[in-house]
Amino acid sequence: MATAIVSSARQVGRLTKAARRLYSDVYPKITTHYTIHPRDKDPRWKDTNMERIAEETDILIIGGGPAGMAAAIRARQIAEEKGAEVRVTLLEKAAEIGGHILSGACVDPIALNELIPDWKEKGAPLNTPVTSDKFGLLTKSGRIPIPVFPGLPNYNHGNYVVRLGHLVRWLSEQAEALGAEVWPGCAGAELLYRDDGSLKGVATGDVGIAKDGSPKDMFERGMEFHSKITIFAEGCHGHLTKMVSNKFNLREKSEPQSYGIGLKELWEVKPEHHKPGLVEHTVGWPLDKNTYGGSFIYHLNAVEGEAPLVAVGFVVGLDYVNPYLSPFREFQRFKLHPYVKSMFEGGSRVAYGARALVEGGWQCLPAPAFPGGCLAGDTAGFLNVPRIKGTHNAMKSGMLAAESAMELILSGEATHDKGVVPTIYEDKLKESYVYKELKQVRNCRPSFHTKLGLYGGIAYSAFSTLVRGKEPWTFSHGGADHAKLKPAKECRPIEYPKPDGVVTFDLLSSVALTGTNHEADQPPHLTLKDDTVPVKRNLAVFDGPESRFCPADVYEYIPLETGEGQRLQINAQNCIHCKTCDIKDPSQNINWVVPEGGGGPAYNGM
Repeated sequence: MATAIVSSARQVGRLTKAARRLYSDVYPKITTHYTIHPRDKDPRWKDTNMERIAEETDILIIGGGPAGMAAAIRARQIAEEKGAEVRVTLLEKAAEIGGHILSGACVDPIALNELIPDWKEKGAPLNTPVTSDKFGLLTKSGRIPIPVFPGLPNYNHGNYVVRLGHLVRWLSEQAEALGAEVWPGCAGAELLYRDDGSLKGVATGDVGIAKDGSPKDMFERGMEFHSKITIFAEGCHGHLTKMVSNKFNLREKSEPQSYGIGLKELWEVKPEHHKPGLVEHTVGWPLDKNTYGGSFIYHLNAVEGEAPLVAVGFVVGLDYVNPYLSPFREFQRFKLHPYVKSMFEGGSRVAYGARALVEGGWQCLPAPAFPGGCLAGDTAGFLNVPRIKGTHNAMKSGMLAAESAMELILSGEATHDKGVVPTIYEDKLKESYVYKELKQVRNCRPSFHTKLGLYGGIAYSAFSTLVRGKEPWTFSHGGADHAKLKPAKECRPIEYPKPDGVVTFDLLSSVALTGTNHEADQPPHLTLKDDTVPVKRNLAVFDGPESRFCPADVYEYIPLETGEGQRLQINAQNCIHCKTCDIKDPSQNINWVVPEGGGGPAYNGM
């Protein structure tokens, strides 16, 4: 009897160990980041020095894109006009200014004209004025032209085709010449608060943390930057903006933000295919009528001795419902259209990138000001979707944020000891063209949600444009993008053509062109609140959509050695900081945090 009991106990023990092994195989520990596993509960951090050096500044700007640079320039312009000593500090996570900038871009110079009226004389890199516009509806094998008239949102005469990274670098030079301090490779990672609850500033990320979450011998704390006013200009879905929005409930009176993902390639094309200044957009194929999206093709100015350049991109609204849809593969398929393919034949792809876009517009604007700071640019959602433009609004909002901050600092209201709400910033925004044009086009994007889809959206947008947005109603976006994904069993898998390596390409060869770089021995910055959710829910219900909506092959489901089941593998080194995973994850289990040293792509003015 006793022998039988011992034998049974051993058998149960073996089964328990096997079950644990199987559980750890299916649900391995993925997340080691301290935001999920606090260091104060980890004995490996017990004797680590956690003190930080602090810097004081008057205005702190987070993000070195168009909004941040415009804010820095405008603040220093006012300081010079008033003869005031005002320290302006800008933090940018990219190793080089412009390194993380990805855009078409067709820029309306209205804000630049106001900020730096003599920009032409100062050599701003706006070298390609728009010479012609084209807009068309693609069918599977043809194209239906749609006229572009003055007054329509996509009428671009007077605008410029630019490499936005080049423009941002030039703006940085102007800011520094005026006395602003620009800190590249300096990523904000944590928010700091005063005793009164107002924002005090930010702390940059620590360095020297091993992949398992333990401190290395070279561990160093980040720096603290304390400010009187902090301007967040992080771009779409900024990670610090998420924190500050939650802290101060900035979205209490707005709808959830709606997003798109924009994918872009830069091509050297044959001279006979190049038309400098041509701006072309399409809607329709390869997307179905119920999936919002379209393409852009911008012909950059010819430079003597260099191959002609064309920027081609594809945008997919992240409110799509089919979990089998892959934005990257839709982009590649788009280039196979007979109208498009010939342009790239005989050419050479030289760059690739992707980035999330804010598409919610008027309905999704958060409260822009809070105790100790404000939001500017795309991080606040100022992209004009029908115009496919955000640079002018980003710059204008940055300028208004700087003006508001300077008023409070010069009057003595904003100090290091007390946080104030820059309410005058919201007042200035409401009086500016930023709010006016967003309100005017507020119904265009959500009008694509009806049963008529694309066709209903085009028809309604034409009507709304005709009445200049004066209709007495406002459409809703119908909820958050992540909640709109349907279970896989309700959808049909999409068959995509194999890449030909000539016009269409695979993901890994594309990621290689981004120049993305991350320290290998660091905790993955794509953190999971629960490491079991991807397999238990995302894979089980939605067939692992993160492996398709990510444009960099970061998320990969790997078959288990047993041959039964899969586990999630996160290839964090591939991440190009598009933020799509943080947005579209149907379980809202993924949280993007800043990697060590900023990391990420090196678009170099793409």
